[in-house]
Amino acid sequence: MNIPQATNFVEEIINEDLKNNVCSTIITRFPPEPNGYLHIGHAKSICLNFGIAQKYNGKCNLRLDDTNPEKEDVEYVESIKQDIQWLGFQWDGKVRHASDYFGQLYEWAKVLIKNGKAYVCDMSAEEIAATRGTPTEPGKESPYRNRSVEENLDLFERMKNGEFPDGSKTLRAKIDMASPNMHMRDPVMYRIKHATHHRTGDSWCIYPTYDWAHGQSDYIEGITHSICTLEFEVHRPLYDWFLDQIATGQRPKQIEFARLNLSFTVMSKRMLLRLVQEGFVNGWDDPRMPTIAGLRRRGYTPDSIKNFAKLVGVAKKDSTVDIALLEHCIRDDLNKSANRVMCVLNPLKVVILNYPDNDVEYVEGINNPEDSSAGTRSIPFSKVLYIERDDFMENPPKKFFRLSPGAEVRLRYTYFIKCVDIVKDSSGNITEIHCTYDPDTKDGYAPDGRKVKGTIHWVSAQQAIPAEIRLYDRLFTKENPSEVEEGKDFTDYINPDSLKVVNGFIEPYAKGARPYTNFQFERLGYFTVDPDSNDDKLIFNRTVTLKDTWAKIAQKE
Repeated sequence: MNIPQATNFVEEIINEDLKNNVCSTIITRFPPEPNGYLHIGHAKSICLNFGIAQKYNGKCNLRLDDTNPEKEDVEYVESIKQDIQWLGFQWDGKVRHASDYFGQLYEWAKVLIKNGKAYVCDMSAEEIAATRGTPTEPGKESPYRNRSVEENLDLFERMKNGEFPDGSKTLRAKIDMASPNMHMRDPVMYRIKHATHHRTGDSWCIYPTYDWAHGQSDYIEGITHSICTLEFEVHRPLYDWFLDQIATGQRPKQIEFARLNLSFTVMSKRMLLRLVQEGFVNGWDDPRMPTIAGLRRRGYTPDSIKNFAKLVGVAKKDSTVDIALLEHCIRDDLNKSANRVMCVLNPLKVVILNYPDNDVEYVEGINNPEDSSAGTRSIPFSKVLYIERDDFMENPPKKFFRLSPGAEVRLRYTYFIKCVDIVKDSSGNITEIHCTYDPDTKDGYAPDGRKVKGTIHWVSAQQAIPAEIRLYDRLFTKENPSEVEEGKDFTDYINPDSLKVVNGFIEPYAKGARPYTNFQFERLGYFTVDPDSNDDKLIFNRTVTLKDTWAKIAQKE
């Protein structure tokens, strides 16, 4: 067969296996636990596993590792399927589940018992942990390790039949309590859990551990390459040992790669679940979360995430990737695809004194200078406008090229205006500014050759659409919030300014925009329509600023 050129060490291993006829059709799998929403780290694994299947004209299974009923939910199952398909991938055949194989796993466990390779242990989880030993000292054998095959088979069946309470017994593999690999010291294969499973109901009250279920599920499905993250490298000897007990013929090969660690966020499902349950964020799809659902709601696109995964690459050593790279990827993608609009977040009223009171004219705006096919739009212009409050200063410093008393600027796509007066309230706050315009400068040039250094955006007050703008920022102020200082919790590093909500005005072109439509708000950043948005209330989420403002903050500090 024609073997593609390898671009990473995983593909090099696959190529060698193909050359040596170890396998003919490449079959990978993506095996998430349905105990939470997928995050950007899972997206990297999705791109790798499904991408390899595509590259080698193979198959990739979606298998849900549903072996812990107390933490799993159908909501998570559906979110996982949605995220994979949104990224543009499709699994082979039906969705598979570890629970599909509970019967076979149970029968194989009995084979190990019959062969003297597994036993029922009455020790508690705490007692097992206490006798496991240390990396430099061997563990102590369970007093139940040498039960007879007949007794073990009887007890294991009674465990399955629900005769014993949770935690009272386990089934353990009988390997080596002196092994230098702690995972080989008689690991637990089954534990008793009288919990209702979201698929099997109450049919089972014993559930296999990950180590017992995973490799055997790979084997059942004919997986050729079981690609997982680096923390499972120490589990590989156990993965292979279990397969040695039951496998005949072709068996899966486990390959480990470095998981994705991203700065200014956490990737632990336990931590993410706490953020949701304790109300630090508004659900798993909060745009501040690193979940795929959160990134989608924030305005990230499948292409931007897949390009990010490609740039990060596949490594053998763990490292932390700067979140600025992810932000670069979405800026690059939206710069090419997002239409431009003008939106004012902090409105300041402008009255153009010499413009006719009831006139409305339309100027032409370019939808996307990177995409000529995007065309243009008509933007209403009238006597009363809104500009950004930050674009006006009564007493400006040097090199302030926006609007100030006596200064002249260009309004984007149209005229020069000059500030001639300021209106204040009784507290001295500026409520509006009065300007004049030069009707001969509509094309952005003055007949007398004078030039202005500043161009600002605006919206016509009469036609502007009110909009709620959610200004999302990074959720944490600490680069690695998982590294907790003594006496602190990772939640102590949450950025208090990670969300600010303002009410602004947007040009009428955006009216009726559907959820997840991306825009560039000129001079402000990239924004997307939130799914809560409707015809009565237009809501936008900030995806990312136009530039990496955090880099500037770091330089100042």
